[in-house]
Amino acid sequence: MAETTIERQAAGTQGAAASGQAKAALQVFAGGACYGAMATTYKLAYAAGFTSAQVVASQAWFGCLFFALATLAGRALGHRWQHVGWRLALKLMGLGALTCLTSILYCYAMSVLPAPVALTLLFQFTWLGLVWQTIMTRRPPKAVQVVSALVIVFGTVFASGVYKTGIAGYDPVALLCALGAAVSCSLFVTLSGKVEAPCSSEQRGVIVCAGSVVMSLTVCPDYLVSGVLVQGILPFAVIAGFFGLLCPVLLFGMGSSHLPAGLSTVMAAAELPAGLLIAMIVLGEPLGVVEWLGVAIILAGVCLAQLPSLLGGRAARRAAAGQAAS
Repeated sequence: MAETTIERQAAGTQGAAASGQAKAALQVFAGGACYGAMATTYKLAYAAGFTSAQVVASQAWFGCLFFALATLAGRALGHRWQHVGWRLALKLMGLGALTCLTSILYCYAMSVLPAPVALTLLFQFTWLGLVWQTIMTRRPPKAVQVVSALVIVFGTVFASGVYKTGIAGYDPVALLCALGAAVSCSLFVTLSGKVEAPCSSEQRGVIVCAGSVVMSLTVCPDYLVSGVLVQGILPFAVIAGFFGLLCPVLLFGMGSSHLPAGLSTVMAAAELPAGLLIAMIVLGEPLGVVEWLGVAIILAGVCLAQLPSLLGGRAARRAAAGQAAS
């Protein structure tokens, strides 16, 4: 009787763990999907006459503003500002600097390279997460994670349209910037779950975005006094701050800590399908059959990555149900 109770508790624990991992995966997936709004925002801002540096600074400053407002709202509800040591604060600001660096490199690449080429190179972050996971754990990734990442990269070639253009003959500096964006993006997603803070998500976000603001000063130090805010950049700044910082920082912070590093970057692959859908709706950019096939391949790769946890959770629930019936 005691053994049956213990087995039932163990099965229930396994089922709860699988359910928790599935929830975390959805949070990271949603965070990646939020990034999908950025490519369209960048294109519209460029078309309106704004530079990539101004767009990057807008994203950093308004992301910080949104988190500051959320923190003030929390204090009005009785949430207290928690003490965070300077070492932890620097680590959190480092996360912000990483995500801003991604924006700096990606924005420049987008302004020089065709969008499909920049997107495809950025999407190498899906397998780079497996590299960081291997370095941190000193264990090779699971075969299903490797296959999933390869499937996603394969689908990206078709979904982005790079199969039409290739990547040869373009500015080598811009190509390196796009690859650098992939490296910094994979590091941000990987480390988001590793840097935990004893404070609210809003306070954590303020500190992270402070690091992003500091990094943005390297490319646009005169943002606040340049007059760009009254020249029409405000709508793009609001969208970039909300979808490029507020939502991803919150969602990756909540979900990445419950996932292996490699799985986090794989789940963040929602960026491209979301970005293509937004571009189709907002910009009227048509998607052909091949592009839709690429999107389907990417989503299949994401589902493949989740298959082990889904099957494990289902088996645990069945075992618990069987033991309860007996």
